[in-house]
Amino acid sequence: MSTATPAAAPAPAQADPYALHPDDVREAPDTLPGRLRHLGPGFVLSAAVVGSGELIVTTSLGAKAGFALLWLVLVSTGVKVWVQMELARWTVLNGRPALEGYREVGPRIGRASWINWLWIGMDFAKMFQRGGIIGGTAAACSILWPITGDALSASSLNLWAVVVTLLAVALLYSGRYGVIERVCMLSVIVFTLATVGLAFGLPFTDFGYGAGELGDGLAFTVPAGTMGVALAMFGITGIGADEMTTYTYWCIEKGYARWTGPDDGTEARARRAEGWLKVMRLDIFAGWVVCTLCTLSFYVIGAAVLNPQGLVPEGNSMITTLSRIYTDTMGPWAEYAFLVGAIAVLFSTLIGSTASVPRLWANTLGILGVIDWRDVTVRRRTIRILTCTLPLLWVCFFLFVQSPVLMVQIGGVGGGVFLLAVVVAVWRLRSTGIPERFRANPWLTAALVGQQRGDPVPRRVRGAGDAGAGALGGLTCSDPAAARRRSRNCGGGGGSWGATTAGRCR
Repeated sequence: MSTATPAAAPAPAQADPYALHPDDVREAPDTLPGRLRHLGPGFVLSAAVVGSGELIVTTSLGAKAGFALLWLVLVSTGVKVWVQMELARWTVLNGRPALEGYREVGPRIGRASWINWLWIGMDFAKMFQRGGIIGGTAAACSILWPITGDALSASSLNLWAVVVTLLAVALLYSGRYGVIERVCMLSVIVFTLATVGLAFGLPFTDFGYGAGELGDGLAFTVPAGTMGVALAMFGITGIGADEMTTYTYWCIEKGYARWTGPDDGTEARARRAEGWLKVMRLDIFAGWVVCTLCTLSFYVIGAAVLNPQGLVPEGNSMITTLSRIYTDTMGPWAEYAFLVGAIAVLFSTLIGSTASVPRLWANTLGILGVIDWRDVTVRRRTIRILTCTLPLLWVCFFLFVQSPVLMVQIGGVGGGVFLLAVVVAVWRLRSTGIPERFRANPWLTAALVGQQRGDPVPRRVRGAGDAGAGALGGLTCSDPAAARRRSRNCGGGGGSWGATTAGRCR
């Protein structure tokens, strides 16, 4: 009798979320509850957007411009979502991420398209933004618990910046989508409820706003001297070009493209595609609602609380200034609630970036021929290496610059430039990579036309002849809502604040 043991079965091959196989197809849910169970990528994207863009930049813009540019928040978030939707549509139908689509848009420079090279340049600018996110998180942690030295001292900030970075790397080293989705979704839910609740509660405080302020903010006007701020706000707020690109990778890893399956030309595949595109659109809509609510809330909070006091978040004291949102409305005890919330929000943004950027760089290295992107083992190893190394580079940017607001704004400028290239790519891919059956979308055409204009279009520029409104520091005086608010908050009270505002608004 033979005593030889049977040979061990070979280990199963690693599943590849970026490969389309007929065996992986799955019918899309046709009910709303079923579709809701398959959402996720939009919340991962929201976690990456609401931290730096909304908490830092949008609040700062509200503090500078008052309610005057409230309308631009709606335009910025509303127009970009259509471009995001079309880019994701191409990904679901073709099973390929955005950077591979950009490669098809000529002219090429070497192995890559000019848009791929522009993305590389944009991402270097984004490294400043990610460093600013690390710095903002470190500042909040330093105020809450300095560990060494005083709060916001160099030693405390530097130590916390390193700790925050290493924690994000450790959490995401596995590179698994499910972990990322759960962490980001929890952060987004808590953050959204707290932010929207505070914005709606302001009318019951000393910093209340009313229909007059909201009406002026929705007048589609740009106060004199604020055009530069308006353009920056249009580029930074809402879903940016880099987030649109990232979203296509999360759609693939969630399974939308894999469940749709390869295009075999059959009616069954077309119906599956229509079903999963409906899920994708609902996912984008859910993420858009979260981003818009948070953006509007933080803008209103900045305009209602910080603007009347002449407070603008700057430097490493940004977190201290932003905490006035809570302490001035709810009392000193609320500072701790704000710090915990700020840490959760900014850290969730860092988590989103740490999870997504290595995937984009790994794909870029594949496009350039440095690695074999189609090899699952090579791809995962590259992503893990970049997950460990890229955040260390970002924290070095912060340790060198030490100004979170400025760093986030630098990233916003890079994203605004890249947005024009994404619009060009979407125009091209829509005509070459999307069948006519899935292409009809007049709203998208209008959105793309608006994006190609590259700027918000107000009905008029208010106070264009007012020489005194040119400087950013004095622009709030040309805003009627701000003037009413300052009169209400300061008039009749005397004191130093009354004297200060009298000088500012004379």
